[in-house]
Amino acid sequence: MQPTHTLDVDLGDRSYPIYIGSQLLGDAGLLRPHLHGSSALIVSNQTVAPLYLDAVAAALDTIGVRRDQLVLPDGEQHKTMAAVEQILDHLLENRHDRRSTIIALGGGVVGDIAGFAAAIYQRGVNFIQVPTTLLSQVDSSVGGKTGVNHPMGKNMIGAFYQPQCVIADIGSLATLPARELSAGLAEVIKYGLIHDAAFFDWLEQHMDELVAGEPELLAEAVLVSCRTKAKVVELDEREAGLRAILNLGHTFGHAIETAMGYGNWLHGEAVAAGMVMAIDLSIRQGWIDEDVRRRSLALLERAGLPVAPPPGIRVEQFLDLMAVDKKAVDGQIRLVLLRALGEAFVCDDYDPAKLEATLAA
Repeated sequence: MQPTHTLDVDLGDRSYPIYIGSQLLGDAGLLRPHLHGSSALIVSNQTVAPLYLDAVAAALDTIGVRRDQLVLPDGEQHKTMAAVEQILDHLLENRHDRRSTIIALGGGVVGDIAGFAAAIYQRGVNFIQVPTTLLSQVDSSVGGKTGVNHPMGKNMIGAFYQPQCVIADIGSLATLPARELSAGLAEVIKYGLIHDAAFFDWLEQHMDELVAGEPELLAEAVLVSCRTKAKVVELDEREAGLRAILNLGHTFGHAIETAMGYGNWLHGEAVAAGMVMAIDLSIRQGWIDEDVRRRSLALLERAGLPVAPPPGIRVEQFLDLMAVDKKAVDGQIRLVLLRALGEAFVCDDYDPAKLEATLAA
């Protein structure tokens, strides 16, 4: 089946396509150009593998690729160095060489773990992202961020390592639980807030159909989200500056995930609450007005997302956890805030008292 949309992420010799459409998982023709050797390892998890691993395996068989698979436990709590070591052990035990390809079949956790293993196995082997959740299709599979969590902070160990391609099969979203679909919609809404006010308007018009899983509208949401992320990554691949705007709500959200224990709040849920907190601080700073908050809360709630952090996280705990953030410089917490709907920026000159007021509120 031909992709409905194809986007290119232009990074010179690290450029790659993003294929978006339905019935793509078993398409050997999409995989063939991106397999540089005759062997592959499919890395998946216990939730996704029973649904989609056979289709990917059959596609590899069709083109004569020697393949094996590794199925990991599901959940953010398993995004650890121990999981990466499992992949490395499997690669070594099965004599995968530098021309082998790792295929990440699953959500963001699988993609991040498998991508990190690909980055460090024999100093780098090819990998392909086959994201099966909305969140991974619009965010984590694109841009080359790979890695694992540490008990003290989320995504603190990793590498920038670009895939050979991304295959986003919209059909896989039909099997997502409602909570997981909503978590992905948080990242979709983020793109409207940070860069594209017209897309935010479009989401307001179509959110009910997106929550209902309407395939054509989901494909459009994935396309626009990936297009925005690709543009930002092309300008700032390694997050020297501009790319940090993609983290609206994430410094607050990562603190929530760490405080609650990885997996208890889904990443998208924590980001949704974190975006509301970033909006609150932007209002306190006098940069945006209450209308942005009203529209944002209404859209997040229609998407089935929380609009406040969990009770019980103290201000001091928030500040301590936020300090363990990759955007922090010389101990200063840097935040992504809004100047307007559709215009985000990285800020370190906010009023600390106003940050504490946001956290207290």
